[in-house]
Amino acid sequence: MGRVKITPISGFPEYLPAERIVEQHFLDVIRETFELHGFPSIETRAVEPVERLLGKGGDADKEIYGVSRLAGDDAGSRDAELGLHFDLTVPFARYVLENAGHLAFPFRRHQIQKVWRGERPQEGRYREFTQADIDVVDVGELAPHFEAEIPLVMAEVFSKLPIGQLVIQVNNRKIPEGFYLGIGVTDVIGTLRIVDKLDKIGPAKVADLLVEAGLTREQADQCLALAAIRTEDLSFVDRVRALGVSHPTLDEGLEALSRVIGTGMANAPGALVADLRIARGLDYYTGTVYETQLVGHESWGSFCSGGRYDSLASDGRTTYPGVGISIGVSRLLGLLLGQKLLTASRSTPACVLVAVTDEDSRATSTRVATELRARGIPCEVAPKPAKFGKQIRYAERRGMPYVWFPGAGEPADGATDQVKDIRSGEQVDADATTWQPPADDLHPQILRAES
Repeated sequence: MGRVKITPISGFPEYLPAERIVEQHFLDVIRETFELHGFPSIETRAVEPVERLLGKGGDADKEIYGVSRLAGDDAGSRDAELGLHFDLTVPFARYVLENAGHLAFPFRRHQIQKVWRGERPQEGRYREFTQADIDVVDVGELAPHFEAEIPLVMAEVFSKLPIGQLVIQVNNRKIPEGFYLGIGVTDVIGTLRIVDKLDKIGPAKVADLLVEAGLTREQADQCLALAAIRTEDLSFVDRVRALGVSHPTLDEGLEALSRVIGTGMANAPGALVADLRIARGLDYYTGTVYETQLVGHESWGSFCSGGRYDSLASDGRTTYPGVGISIGVSRLLGLLLGQKLLTASRSTPACVLVAVTDEDSRATSTRVATELRARGIPCEVAPKPAKFGKQIRYAERRGMPYVWFPGAGEPADGATDQVKDIRSGEQVDADATTWQPPADDLHPQILRAES
């Protein structure tokens, strides 16, 4: 065969073993925390009918990957009408409708899967990436306390990950909606879309755009005053009231957001803030909305977001309202690993390398490894009976902290083996049925870069 030239494909990240250890740690923490809160796991198929993915039009077709066979049956049976899902919400909506008769409501689920989106690759944005979602859906009506529960789950996830402080920014769509109506603005969606540009273009340009859209200068200033309110406690209510606007929808929104922030203050102090400029999913969300930023890296934007929706799915007779939130796992990891802010202490799960004196004694080394593994100690048997110095270097390059030497101990002590900590050089007698490494050495550690 001739030489094969390997051409990387951008937007499809592949990690080296040490990076993959970091990723798996994140996925384990996320899954375990979701399950701790009683969210069972589901997995949906990778493909959906293209017409379902496209929804009600728009330019989503530019980002959807179609699925078809390269050759085969006649045109009538081709799979070209199928596309890879670009999020986990569309397939979840279909799953609820399809399985409603077998699900117990309110239905909670977590889902950690790959999704595909044909966008321009850049740091933190990929064409293939992993998302981790939780949602609660009910039939007809959804109790409001779920809107406070969902961000608490994420606050707990983030408290367990070595990524520094995160803030979940929370708003309620009814607050700006009621406020705008209260000051005489009728185009609520259009106004929200303009205010949503605050972070990108600043308040002066947003005010100009609002005036161009038909608002008076006074109305524009009031919209900006509302968007500027951000508090870690319930004082946002008084600050909104001080603007002198009243409307029933505004009252509903303030009450709902107060419940969420109050629950956060009681159960995850400092993790949730009321931020009245958050307005994601303008046409989709109907109540509480969430966005999450990493403190010190706000320029990265949000990597965990979601909210309340009154109609996840409907079969024409029954409507399923819900609330959910999604972590962009690949986005977060891509930024943390790309900026070298996280690393793993070693590139292998193995804690111990069991040395091999010669091939005739490999069976002895394998027995030692079997004893260690039976007690949950990850280990590897040396691939070659090289000089011990080379075997130690083999372990060192992979970050394994210990090398085990069968038959090197003093029989009089009852321990016929020795184990060496290759970091300190200390070598002691050891018995494979009782020896235990320190807890921090048992599995790879995730290390944060010193700031």
